[in-house]
Amino acid sequence: MPKKNLVSRRDFIQTAAAGAAAISTWTSAPSIGVAGANDRINIGVIGCGSIATSHGRKLSEIKDEENCAIVACCDIWETRLNEYSQAVKKSFGEEPKKYHDYHELLADPNVDKVLIATPEHWHERMLIDACRAKHFVYCEKPMTHNATEALRVLDVVKETGAIVQVGVQGTEDDSYEAAYEVIKQGMLGEVMQCQIDYVRRYEADAGPWRSGRASDEPKPADLDWDAFLGPAWKRPWDARRYFDWRCYWDYSGGVSTDLFVHRITRIIKACGLKEPIRGIGMGGIFKWDDGREVPDTFEMILEYPGGPTVYCLGTMGNETPIQHLIRGYDATLVFEGPGFNVYSNKDVKEGDVVKVEKGKVMYTHTKTGQESQALHHKNHHAAMRANDPSLLKCPPEIGYYGILAVDLANESYKRKKYMTWNPERKRVVPA
Repeated sequence: MPKKNLVSRRDFIQTAAAGAAAISTWTSAPSIGVAGANDRINIGVIGCGSIATSHGRKLSEIKDEENCAIVACCDIWETRLNEYSQAVKKSFGEEPKKYHDYHELLADPNVDKVLIATPEHWHERMLIDACRAKHFVYCEKPMTHNATEALRVLDVVKETGAIVQVGVQGTEDDSYEAAYEVIKQGMLGEVMQCQIDYVRRYEADAGPWRSGRASDEPKPADLDWDAFLGPAWKRPWDARRYFDWRCYWDYSGGVSTDLFVHRITRIIKACGLKEPIRGIGMGGIFKWDDGREVPDTFEMILEYPGGPTVYCLGTMGNETPIQHLIRGYDATLVFEGPGFNVYSNKDVKEGDVVKVEKGKVMYTHTKTGQESQALHHKNHHAAMRANDPSLLKCPPEIGYYGILAVDLANESYKRKKYMTWNPERKRVVPA
């Protein structure tokens, strides 16, 4: 395959691993090592913040089973890079190589898989570079900052044959694949509407994604601000823009890209959705008018060809949920309990005998899997080892459909207009 594969790298990996120290977990005692070192998956991490730390812990839990290790890491803040490196050493038994420039990590011949855990404005560029450097890639959600970038990524994935997993780990819950089969079999009838939410309640003196930093707090001497900005607008140092980057449009899409991508991807998989006809986003900064740009309350409505419409609720100041469900003409599928239940919208009869009363459960799915970074990495590794991207739970095509949906909503919110996707211009435009 175009991507360097694990089998072809065995000689190199065997030599590199020959004198490796005993491997340990992030929080527990060292293990006695792993079998099949020839097939070890060597991982390079770009971005060493809280998300990368979470991945590191999960990878350490499965390192023996999956025969994987973090062997390199990269960050533009030296202090954070060193702290992450030491945590990896304690967990995996060997200190990873450290890089300031992610291009140097991509050039490291010992790295098989790249984990991108940076702010989202960097995702497109790093993803494309990693694919062209012939790496396997796990990219945190959202796949890119907007839909136009996502299309460019798809082109490069097709060009290189890279096996790319997008970090929507909720797709490891098989309920959404099972729902797709139920819908395809016609149990719900015509599917007309879906609803889902991502709600939280932050403390009043903090607010969503705030660290408590002041904008004029001095820049750490070993932090490369220009490298953080990268493709974004050039600005003077602002501590809040660095530490609280999810609050600013230059680096994040806020509720939509950070949270709704997790939810809309589930509906996309359940209903087999692709590109929406149009979308609308509404909301505002209703609680935390603290200099942030992205809304603290946000709602999104999407319309897909022939239906359904999809509604997403996102309140950061109230965690009262709504049901996650899919409304069909004949039945309603509700994600609840062990997986989901299908409730009949009518009496279901065989002859004159009512087999299922209106409003009663006619089918129950008990899920396997769950929302899990560890399972998502396992799925990625299985696809890598089989050289089969069809095994991926969240491939880049799904990543594109997810970012397109939330991009429509964000642009609608900014412009106060219905938005649609123009495939000729490859841009989100007013409907």
